[in-house]
Amino acid sequence: MGVVFLLGFSSGLPMMLVGQTLQQWLKDGHLSTTEIATFASVGLPYTLKFLWAPLIDRFRMPFLGRRRGWLIVFQLALAGALGVTSTLDPTVDASWLALAAVAVATLSASQDIVVDAYNTDLLQPDERAAGSATYVMGYRTAMLTSGSLALVMADHVVWRTVYLTMGALMLVGVVGTLLADEPTEHPGRPRTLEAAVFEPLAEFFRRLGWQRALLVLAFAATYKFSESFKDSVVTLFYRDVGFTKTDIGLVTKAVGYVAWGVGGAIGGTYVARFGVRRMLVWFGLVQALTHVAYLWVAFAGKNFGVLGTAIFIENSAYAMATSAFVASQMEFCSSAVSATQMALFSSLTTVGQRVFGPLAGVLADAIGWKGFFTVTIGLCVPGIVLAWLANAPRGSASASSSASPA
Repeated sequence: MGVVFLLGFSSGLPMMLVGQTLQQWLKDGHLSTTEIATFASVGLPYTLKFLWAPLIDRFRMPFLGRRRGWLIVFQLALAGALGVTSTLDPTVDASWLALAAVAVATLSASQDIVVDAYNTDLLQPDERAAGSATYVMGYRTAMLTSGSLALVMADHVVWRTVYLTMGALMLVGVVGTLLADEPTEHPGRPRTLEAAVFEPLAEFFRRLGWQRALLVLAFAATYKFSESFKDSVVTLFYRDVGFTKTDIGLVTKAVGYVAWGVGGAIGGTYVARFGVRRMLVWFGLVQALTHVAYLWVAFAGKNFGVLGTAIFIENSAYAMATSAFVASQMEFCSSAVSATQMALFSSLTTVGQRVFGPLAGVLADAIGWKGFFTVTIGLCVPGIVLAWLANAPRGSASASSSASPA
């Protein structure tokens, strides 16, 4: 669990640096909300990572094993890429900054492929709820660091120092990789590139049956859609309401981390006790309250109590829902091709932000923040419904009649 936490930290650290923290850097460069929202597309590699995931299932580095070898390569490359990013200025180098952000996102997405595969290969079925909660805690700790701490730093030091510091913190992931045990290699891993490309999808549909397989893919794409769509512009919303970068960073740090701990503990405990399917629905409903809370902030204006309440609901709901969601994804994977299958699931999870994220800025400018959060409340419904259908017991009436035993 200690290794899972450290690898979760390594996965979560770059996410904010090409997302909300980057938005604040661009905001300081006086770009408009619509222009900043277009930078959400630099994270498109998180959505497209399934395209090169078969290479990671098929090939291995000549050191540290099938999973850890790739991990350390991507972690060191990320440290270097963040160092290069720190040298750029959005007021004069916007295009180069976008390219650097794409490079960071590509390396980060590649690292996520390996971490997800490692966790799937390593954790036994009875460890997945606790493992998912631990991974989420590490991931969110990193997001706190590269989000809240970075914003507080940015009010006191130049952005170059912020990004250089974050690059150095990638060494936490290197430590985790060196401490990790290499999972036992599955005898059915792909031996050719062709098998690595086609077998993961064929095995998935063959094992689940095409009807249930399509339900699972739709569930993966919609369960976090509203959350990720909102995340495309939420820090801009904070600034428009009147909060400073330090306000945002300190409130998120003070409230968010406690909320992640509470949500992670609840998520891991209740998933183990009541099962993934039931908790996905209940935690999905709690996740929808996040958007209601931000609608409240839009009406209340600059009110620290209201903002703190919204952040607590958001982060505890995120931890609860993600612990159930990741455990669910692991159950649908085969360890022989876990890198590709988990990459496909997590790629679908990012569609709301990486594909539709630029539209979030357009929507917020067109109908205002109150209208925006009213829309995102409704976007929660499809994912909750599909969570119940896709995770039905294999032999139930709602599951695909053509599904074969795992």
